[in-house]
Amino acid sequence: MSENIESTVMSGQYVEGHDHPASNKKGSYAELHRNSSSFDSRDEYLNHELQIMQPKRWRVNLPFRDYRFEYEDTIPAMAATIGKVVMVGAIAATFAGPLGLGDGFILENVRYELLIVSFFIVLFSGIFLPTANLAGTHGPLIPLIPIVVAAGGHPMAFGLLIGAFGLMLAISKGGSLLANLTSKGVCGGLLLYLGFIGTTSQVKKLFAWSEGIGMTHIAFTVILLTILLYALLEHFKKRWLAVPISCLLGGGVAFLMGAPFAFKTAPGLPHMSPMYWWGENTGWMLGMPTLESFIVVLPFAILAVAMWSPDFLGHQVFQKISYPKRTERVLMDIDDTMVSTSFRQVAGSLLGGSNFSSSWGTYIVPAAIAKRPIPAGALLTALFCIIASVWGYPMDLAIWEPVLCIALIVGVFIPLLEAGMEMTREGKTTQSAAIVVFASALVNPAFGWSLTLLLDNLGLIGSKERSASLSRMSRWIIPGIMFVVLTGVMALVGMLPGIDALLPNFRH
Repeated sequence: MSENIESTVMSGQYVEGHDHPASNKKGSYAELHRNSSSFDSRDEYLNHELQIMQPKRWRVNLPFRDYRFEYEDTIPAMAATIGKVVMVGAIAATFAGPLGLGDGFILENVRYELLIVSFFIVLFSGIFLPTANLAGTHGPLIPLIPIVVAAGGHPMAFGLLIGAFGLMLAISKGGSLLANLTSKGVCGGLLLYLGFIGTTSQVKKLFAWSEGIGMTHIAFTVILLTILLYALLEHFKKRWLAVPISCLLGGGVAFLMGAPFAFKTAPGLPHMSPMYWWGENTGWMLGMPTLESFIVVLPFAILAVAMWSPDFLGHQVFQKISYPKRTERVLMDIDDTMVSTSFRQVAGSLLGGSNFSSSWGTYIVPAAIAKRPIPAGALLTALFCIIASVWGYPMDLAIWEPVLCIALIVGVFIPLLEAGMEMTREGKTTQSAAIVVFASALVNPAFGWSLTLLLDNLGLIGSKERSASLSRMSRWIIPGIMFVVLTGVMALVGMLPGIDALLPNFRH
């Protein structure tokens, strides 16, 4: 892994993946493909597949002609489906409480969203933009949703503005520009913070669940066994199997120890009409948004899209750490991911879904570990999401805490910690990493990223040589604008600790 870091990070190849040759070999993917039996190891075969792929932007990419399915693709697809059910359910539930909507609304909307996202997975990541990561769920927004609802915000208005701002950033190439201005120290510190906070939050959630059923020992047992299992998988170089095996372990152990579980969600289809979801007395029971609804959610929409860059960057970097050399062309493209995420957001909001989109972490992280490109696993994810939606029963299992918490820990947060530590192990990267963690703990990751990006590029922390090599625009103008805009938006809506919101509607 360290050799990959040296080749991608130290050589300055943190740039868009489409602009570089994927391999020294000539010929189409179909011509260069070789059977796995012709390689000395499975790892060599997977590396070769990544190196010979030639994804085509905005042209048709087809299975078997441009990429193949491997059994390793099923792992990120399973992890992504579990994560999708969980995250969309969390957003729908956060809306449902303040709006007085019941469990029936939550379940129905999650099933609806699974079908919506499946279509866009196939359209973009599977066919036309094979280096665009899947459009997942914007988890950091969940704690802010009750404030938006209380202020009179409308979910359709919120989603449409997020999609519009995202397209503006993607078309201007702003996402990849900000990613290229982010040093190893800043990115590594962000990964460390997100990984640590995510891991501890899931551990606390699992213990809270076990205490709620009067069986606290179950959480301790499940987590301890998961740690031992993860260590064994790492020892045998089978870490890409961590999500399914850990979920099986967590769910199986909890059930055998007496934890209550039952399948409740029967097969069926959700309401498919947008008129139902945006009716006055059906679905959301909110009707169509007004101009005031758009004004209320404007600051949060800006903040949501501004948080995309560090989120997308962390996912792209994890691929660069895990993939072998000469695979630049198959790396996740940040601007293309913004395009697909924005279109998916606009369509989902118009149709009546509750999801707010971002890069799909529970997919891309396991896929990177398994050394698999995006498109094949994306098609399997779409298939699994459709099965979960129509069949119903898998949704019950995916949101059961022993399965859910363990899946997120081993599939997303522990790998993020590992990637962050790898990126900050040399040079002066630890200075920037420490400031990112400090500033993120003060406010949130978007604030920590923007502040440290400015300090790092100015040369106040981190590598002075790197700062000196930057242009004036890259050194302080762009980072300064980002910091001022983000901090200003947070001040407007009251997200700066100890400071009242500047907008009256957001004051408590």
